[in-house]
Amino acid sequence: MPVAASAIYFLNLRGDVLINRLYRDDVGGNLVDAFRTHIMQTKELGTCPVRQIGGCSFFYMRISNVYIVIVVSSNANVACAFKFVVEAVTLFKSYFGGAFDEDAIRNNFVLIYELLDEIMDFGYPQNLSPEILKLYITQEGVRSPFSSKTSDKPVPNATLQVTGAVGWRREGLVYKKNEVFLDIVESVNLLMSSKGSVLRCDVTGKVLMKCFLTGMPDLKLGLNDKIGLEKESQLKTRPAKSGKTIELDDVTFHQCVNLTRFNSEKTVSFVPPDGEFELMKYRITEGVNLPFRVLPTIKELGRTRMEVNVKVKSVFGAKMFALGVVVKIPVPKQTAKTSFQVTSGRAKYNPSIDCLVWKIRKFPGQTEPTLSAEIELISTMTEKKSWTRPPIQMEFQVHYN
Repeated sequence: MPVAASAIYFLNLRGDVLINRLYRDDVGGNLVDAFRTHIMQTKELGTCPVRQIGGCSFFYMRISNVYIVIVVSSNANVACAFKFVVEAVTLFKSYFGGAFDEDAIRNNFVLIYELLDEIMDFGYPQNLSPEILKLYITQEGVRSPFSSKTSDKPVPNATLQVTGAVGWRREGLVYKKNEVFLDIVESVNLLMSSKGSVLRCDVTGKVLMKCFLTGMPDLKLGLNDKIGLEKESQLKTRPAKSGKTIELDDVTFHQCVNLTRFNSEKTVSFVPPDGEFELMKYRITEGVNLPFRVLPTIKELGRTRMEVNVKVKSVFGAKMFALGVVVKIPVPKQTAKTSFQVTSGRAKYNPSIDCLVWKIRKFPGQTEPTLSAEIELISTMTEKKSWTRPPIQMEFQVHYN
């Protein structure tokens, strides 16, 4: 369900109402007093941005010296509400010359009321694009003397933009050279046992694009492998896999993607925005090929000595390499002295995070560098607590061409 906001309030740090707008008649006008009494005066503003008082939910966010409060009387999408607040503030800043504070609100009452009527209808968010709204709300806000004059590009076809057909791209773009750049960035989240077995593994990725194209191009992104998007209820009844598939558990597209065509043809078709943008995000939990395997061996020799041996094996191709590899190996807090031997890179002890930090600038594929360390611990008179052996952390970048 969308936001379905009943009212929106702008308060200063004292709790005074600067401006407000009621979109529905299912809440009373004095609800802001409940927010001021139960939240602001009890100094609970930093605990949770969502509170329920008297059958109503309050979503609030502080921007500079102003609190923006959205009141809803029914179940609503909290993420959508905060997304609306962030985009609304961006819109106000575009009119006010980059400033949004109590003074900017007091100097632009009429303009804010007009914008609040346009960006939300009966509690439902509408178009919040500054470029589009400036086509028919041409009034300029009172700018702060410290703000800079923004240079907004004109949009020739207002009707096409306002109807939402292609609200993210303006017409009339012309480039001498048409260029499209695409980059895929993936992050591997892995939890592995001390014996080398994988306990949990998933990959989160995003497709980044930069487009400089003339006109209104319709692009299609072709994928080598078939994409499978299935609900959990369908996983038990699906047939055995045939061929290469990529099972995406979650996928989020930019608003430019044609979702109807994707659902029917599994083709990412879109009219791209001008410049740099994020086309899609996804998550994978099955069929993940790990680029590294970490094999640690830790021996506790009495109360004051430890031996740490860590082998990191790269399982990708020998012609490829990883950059910026950092391996963080936890050690006890009472570590007093360390000595290292590494076959590649450099290692040191970082007492602020209680870790041995092993850095390898360039890590070739199909190699197995090792780290051996001797650790001396401070002997204490109190009974020694068992060391929990936190997991080893690893950071790296692998570029695939």
